[in-house]
Amino acid sequence: MPAIRLVATDLDGTLLRKGGTLSEYSQGVLQRTQAGGVQLVLVTGRPVRLVRELARDVAPESVLICGNGAVLYDARQDAVLEQFPLTAEVMREVIVRLRRGLPEVAFAVESGLALAREAAYVRHSRKLGDAQTEVADALELCARGASKLIALHPGMPLDEFLAQARGLIAELAHVTHAGAPFIEISAQGVTKAWALARYCEQQGIVPDEVLAFGDMPNDLPMLEWAGNSVAVANAHPSVLAAARHQTASNEDDGVARFIERELLG
Repeated sequence: MPAIRLVATDLDGTLLRKGGTLSEYSQGVLQRTQAGGVQLVLVTGRPVRLVRELARDVAPESVLICGNGAVLYDARQDAVLEQFPLTAEVMREVIVRLRRGLPEVAFAVESGLALAREAAYVRHSRKLGDAQTEVADALELCARGASKLIALHPGMPLDEFLAQARGLIAELAHVTHAGAPFIEISAQGVTKAWALARYCEQQGIVPDEVLAFGDMPNDLPMLEWAGNSVAVANAHPSVLAAARHQTASNEDDGVARFIERELLG
């Protein structure tokens, strides 16, 4: 493996165990990696509100890429540096098309540190964190724009829902999923790969100097961009097929084990 200057890793299902926990072993390996001069960037579909506490423990000096690339967050300053949102106009068209093609669809909206949901979404979904949320129709909620639009369909398998949604709105926005029972919609062109490439260019880091880890379809663009890509054993079949390397599952500290073996030696 070539000299690595930056490790980029997804969180849920990749670095973190069930329940969003990180073992002492994994935390120690990440600390040693950073102490050796390798940057650590957490690249997640989570919004900022759900990574702030974790960032203080795992990457307190780092920049995090949140919302599948829509938000750049500085853990040291506890500040959002940049946002790349869906516009209100695009969101409105996305909602109209999805409702027309998939009438049972329900929406939630992530905007900065705020979350809002439709009543139908509340009825069908698991909790999106413990946030106190505004409840209103999606067309009302979209008036402010958003970092990410979330949609669920109560009667359709996730991969099928993703495929149908892409068929309806692919030219308007980027659509993916991270294994949770909903799809995630970002501004056109905004992906984990786009945001990571943008950050690395600012740091003078090229793809061959990046080691990236993931487990779900929303990680695919990042794994395809990075010069060195690794899927955890529990990854989605598409990710296992795309990654150049494979490691143990998230429950078995796969990210840390690969880093210790290949980088820390």
